[in-house]
Amino acid sequence: MNKLASEKQMLKKALKGGYSIGAFNFSSLEMLKAIVEACEEERSPVIVALSESGLKYAEPGYIYDVMQAVLKNTTIPIALHLDHGKNFEIVKKCIKLGFNSVMIDGSYLPYEENVKLTKKVVDYAHKYNVSVEGELGVLAGVEDDVKADSHKYTDPMQALDFVKRTGVDSLAIAIGTSHGAFKFKGESTLKFNILKKVSELMPNLPIVLHGASNVPQDCIECINKFGGKIEGAKGVSESLIKKASKMAVCKVNNDTDLRVCFTAAIREYLSLHPEEFTPRKYLQYAKDKVRELIKYKVKKVFGSAGKA
Repeated sequence: MNKLASEKQMLKKALKGGYSIGAFNFSSLEMLKAIVEACEEERSPVIVALSESGLKYAEPGYIYDVMQAVLKNTTIPIALHLDHGKNFEIVKKCIKLGFNSVMIDGSYLPYEENVKLTKKVVDYAHKYNVSVEGELGVLAGVEDDVKADSHKYTDPMQALDFVKRTGVDSLAIAIGTSHGAFKFKGESTLKFNILKKVSELMPNLPIVLHGASNVPQDCIECINKFGGKIEGAKGVSESLIKKASKMAVCKVNNDTDLRVCFTAAIREYLSLHPEEFTPRKYLQYAKDKVRELIKYKVKKVFGSAGKA
């Protein structure tokens, strides 16, 4: 049986190879299957992720068994990651459940408190060979339980101090991406000067981009066409993500894209088939749409296809 792969090693390989790995949040079994099937077909390594709210919804007792089933049926490198863990207890809980990668998000804390919390998590997680991602800087936007009114860009020199003092395996930085479906009103822009400086100061450190969903406009249009109301949703340009992936960004988080794709597909299917009431049919349709979206991303945006 396949085993969970070391996220640390996956990201180091991506850093050396000049590509990034998608970290896809899932909120249903169909989404998880879509993620794994797409990456299996494209021979891409992948990180499957759950946020705290996603963990509550899935019910922790099911996670281990579901992942064992996934690993029995795949041959690609897969890591199981906690996204935006807010405290030490949730990290301990996830490690006990079998997660082999955790993010401790202390970005909402004063700097010294963030350092202290992150160091505590690193010391604990490394005993169990679990990779740790920290965060420095604040992304605006709303996604699940993550909320912030404004950006706070990462300071490169502070990032250097943070990594030295905490020992994190990867670092999420703020360069202009944001959480949720409403990221930009005009043209999307990223502070590549910050990314460049961080990578120059720490050339061997894998960098993570949160809030990096493209928010496909065809999905938004489909949702609105078939009864939804999320006008004005706009994400990060694919060209910017491609550029970041060729620099030091090795992990790109995607949650919103999968949600809007899945929702658009279900709205479309039920509108076009009003007589239908069999969940297997519309869920299968939605799963297939998400699978195709992920295949496109790993091939055309992240560059991780064929890297398994």
